[in-house]
Amino acid sequence: MIDDEEAHVDAGTRTETDSLGSREVPADAYWGINTLRALENFPITSVPIAVYPDLVEALATVKQAAARANKAIGVLDAERADAIDRAAQEVRDGALRDQFVVDVVQGGAGTSTNMNTNEVLANRALELLGREKGDYGHLHPIDHVNRSQSTNDTYPTSVKIAMIFGVHRLVEQLELLSDAFAERGRAFADVLKVGRTQLQDAVPMTLGQEFTGFSHTISEDVLLLRRVTPLLAEMNLGATAIGTGITADPLYRDEVRRQLQHASGIDVVTAPDLIEATSDAGAFMTLSGAVKRSAAKLSKICNDLRLLASGPQAGFGEITLPARQAGSSIMPGKVNPVIPEVVNQIAFAVAGADTTVTMAAEGGQLQLNAFEPIIAHSILQSLQWMTRGCITLREHCVTGIEANQAKLAAQVDTNVGVVTALTPYIGYAAAASIAHTALTTSTPISTLVVAAGLMEEDQVHRVLSPARLSGIELATGAIPVITEEMLDAEATRRPGQDR
Repeated sequence: MIDDEEAHVDAGTRTETDSLGSREVPADAYWGINTLRALENFPITSVPIAVYPDLVEALATVKQAAARANKAIGVLDAERADAIDRAAQEVRDGALRDQFVVDVVQGGAGTSTNMNTNEVLANRALELLGREKGDYGHLHPIDHVNRSQSTNDTYPTSVKIAMIFGVHRLVEQLELLSDAFAERGRAFADVLKVGRTQLQDAVPMTLGQEFTGFSHTISEDVLLLRRVTPLLAEMNLGATAIGTGITADPLYRDEVRRQLQHASGIDVVTAPDLIEATSDAGAFMTLSGAVKRSAAKLSKICNDLRLLASGPQAGFGEITLPARQAGSSIMPGKVNPVIPEVVNQIAFAVAGADTTVTMAAEGGQLQLNAFEPIIAHSILQSLQWMTRGCITLREHCVTGIEANQAKLAAQVDTNVGVVTALTPYIGYAAAASIAHTALTTSTPISTLVVAAGLMEEDQVHRVLSPARLSGIELATGAIPVITEEMLDAEATRRPGQDR
C-alpha cells in the first residue's frame, strides 16, 4: 500500500532516463532529464537563458527550420515534423519562456541549452499530439527534434541569429539617440560658447556644433554595426559534430538554410568551409569590438554631458540636464547626472565583456570552441544593456537638455580665445598683448581692440560674429590686414591716442 505522502510525490513527478540512469522530473515541467542535470551542474550566475528572449526565439526558429527541412527531404514524418513546427512557433510567439531554465554559463559548448530546447519542444509537441509529457517513444527530443543536428551547429547558429536580432534593435535605438542629439543641435545652433581642448579654453564654437558632433559620432557606429551583420549571417547548419555533416542527409544543408532564411527573415548563407566555421569565433570578436567601440564613444559623450552640466554654481554650468531624482540623502537640493552615470557603467561592463569574448575566442581548441556560452552571454548582455541605455539616455536626458545661454554668452564675451579670430587682421603680437590685458582686467576683447585703434567697431563685430567665430561662415567680407605702417599712420592722424 502506498501512503499519502509517497502518492503525492509520485503524482508530482515523472521518470525520465538517459545514458547515465533514471531521474524524477517535475511532472508539469516541459524540460526533462538533461535539463535537470544541467540545473544541478551549473548553478553559476542564477541567470537562465530565458533572460535573453532573442536567444530563446532564435533557438525555436532554428529548430522550426530543421523540422521543416527534415520533413521536406523525407527524413521526418509529417505528423511529428508538424507538431515540432507548431511547438516552435508557440515559443517564438512568447509561450513557455519560463521553461528555458538552464544557466547561461555552462560547460559542454551549449549542449545544455540545446537539450533544454529539444526537451521543451518535444514535450509541447507531444501535448499537441494528445500524448503525455515524457512519452519519448512517440516523439523524442534527440531522435526527432534534434534530427540532422548537433549542438555544435544549432547552438552557434542560434546565438548568431539572436545577435542579429539584438544588433537590429540596438541600431534602431542608436539612430533615435542620434536624432535626439541632432534635434538639440538645431535648437542650440545660435548659442555661442567657448570650446575647450585639454580642459583649457580654446576657441569659440556653438553649442549646436557640439551636440551635432555627438549625433554624427553615434551615426558612425550605426554604419559599423550594420557592416558586421553579414558576418553573423554566415551559418554552419548542417555541419553537425565537427563540420563533416555526419548523420545529416546530403540534401539537408541547403534545405535547412532555405527554411531558416524563410522563417527568420534573415539572408543567411552557409559557410563555404563547415569545419572552419564550426571552430571559428571571429565574427563574435568583430561584433563585440564594434559594440565596445560604440559603448566607449557613448560613455565619452556622457562624460562631456556631466562636465558641461557640472555645478550648477561651482562647475561649468553650461547646460542643464533634466532632474530625474534627488541626488543626496544628506545635501538638500542636490541633483546628480544619474542618467549619464548609468550609461557610463554600461560602457564599463561592455568593455569587460569584450575582454571576456576575446579570451574565450582564443581559448577554443581544435574543431570546436567550448566557450561559446560565455561568448553568447557576454555579447547578448552587452547588446541588451546598450539598447536599454540608449533608450533611457534619450528619453530621460537628451531630449530635455537646456542651454544656460546667459552664462555661455558672458563666457564668450570675456574669453580671450576669441582673439584668435583677430590674428589675421591685427597680427599675432598685437593679439597676444590684447589677450594678456583681457586676462588681467576682465575687459572684453572687442572693447580693447577698438580702444587700441586696431580695428573699427563694426569690423570687430563682423569678425567676432557667431557665424565667423564658430566657422559656420568662413569669410565675412574683405577686412584689410593691419600692418605696422597702418598703425603708424593711425597714430600720426590721431596724436596722443593710446595704441
